[in-house]
Amino acid sequence: MYTDIAAAGLQGRNFLSTQDWSVDELETLFSIASRLKADRAAGVPTRLLEDKTLYMIFFDSSTRTRTSFETGMTQLGGHGIYLSPDRMQISHGENARDTANVLSRYGEAIAIRHCAFGEGNAYLSEVAEHASVPVLSMQCDVYHPCQILADYLTIRGEFGKTRGRKLGVARTSAPNYARPIAVPQSLILMMPRFGIDVTLAYPPEFRLLPEIEEQARANAEAAGASFEITHRFEDAFEDADVVIPKSWGPLVHTRDHEEGIRLIEAYPEWRCDSERMALGNDHMLYMHPLPADRGREVTDEVIDGPQSVVYDEAENRLHVQKALMSLTM
Repeated sequence: MYTDIAAAGLQGRNFLSTQDWSVDELETLFSIASRLKADRAAGVPTRLLEDKTLYMIFFDSSTRTRTSFETGMTQLGGHGIYLSPDRMQISHGENARDTANVLSRYGEAIAIRHCAFGEGNAYLSEVAEHASVPVLSMQCDVYHPCQILADYLTIRGEFGKTRGRKLGVARTSAPNYARPIAVPQSLILMMPRFGIDVTLAYPPEFRLLPEIEEQARANAEAAGASFEITHRFEDAFEDADVVIPKSWGPLVHTRDHEEGIRLIEAYPEWRCDSERMALGNDHMLYMHPLPADRGREVTDEVIDGPQSVVYDEAENRLHVQKALMSLTM
């Protein structure tokens, strides 16, 4: 049933961003993910990676990312090994080249989560340059591609055809620290490629990387979709089919911690509530990659309400990543 995995010709391919793969290649991934999801629900074993090993290096902790990758490897018949840099020779100065070469001799893929702004993507790219096995991004400072795969599988599962649907991506307020910009950047890059019209809303100080915003415009134009940026929160909700309101920090505007916190606290009204949800279509979905800051980013009424599909979205991380690992490993 899964003979098309080998025929796809993606074995050995890196996955650092959805930009690395064509729309047809991504469609292959979604097709396999849907079958893996159905087989999982039916109790059908899918041991496609027996005796294979995935090394997972976490510079940053995670709940959904670690459990979905590790569980996925178990269900595919392989083994995921959790690695923390403070327990590796990385903490004593081992460089990316040596780490990549050694782990390539032991297993079949390396997955890395490194979200430090200005560092993460560069490290993943250096490991990928020297590794002889595929390198998979579990999130960096620029991209979070696996989350967006799960988001799209969720949207397609709810609506079927996605072309012409409107997605609102809105920055919300959350306290304490400047969260990464990888999720909104990955959303605006991939969704227009599948014909989804995207409206990105943020306060002026919360812009994304200029080159990412420009690439999103180019992707939308090539696919015949629209991409627009607004500084009005409600624009992301009005007439939308899906909304993903999520916090991120003013990292492009400032690297100063105190100024960043002041800016984060300056927009408390940027919060998803039932009043904002009423601006969208009746069938509009609320999505969030989790964890959501309840009460600050979103009200309980919304995240626990009938329009919320956050747990379906979280589950789909497992299925898209199993497809990704099967195709590349």
